[in-house]
Amino acid sequence: MTQTYNPPSDTSISEILQKVRFDADGLVAAIAQSATAPHEVLMLAWMDEGALRETLTTGRVCYYSRSRQKLWRKGETSGQVQSLVSAMLDCDGDAVLLRVAQQGVACHTGRRSCFYLSVTPGGLVENAAPEIAPEKLYPKA
Repeated sequence: MTQTYNPPSDTSISEILQKVRFDADGLVAAIAQSATAPHEVLMLAWMDEGALRETLTTGRVCYYSRSRQKLWRKGETSGQVQSLVSAMLDCDGDAVLLRVAQQGVACHTGRRSCFYLSVTPGGLVENAAPEIAPEKLYPKA
């Protein structure tokens, strides 16, 4: 059963944003977690105030791309959209947990989760194969 996100009022969103402790670069860590069992962690990204406001307002997850220095609406290129189900702040206000309905894969490598490398006594081991080729996610223009 898919949960529906109901956005807070604009006033509430402004109050929420005042509780967030953005770092010196104006960013906050954002963890995307599957809203359905087994609630796997899909990825870690960054949000600035604009990305968090847009996400809370629209329910479509938007991040801030540090490499491109602009808003990054998850799925705008790949089609692998994240729809917000719920959002939480940690106790210090310096991390956001987003429970999302993930359409397709979350990782740019074509895997469901960005956390596909396990630390073992022998070193790093891949624990998941790509579900889709990265070239299909991001075709060259």
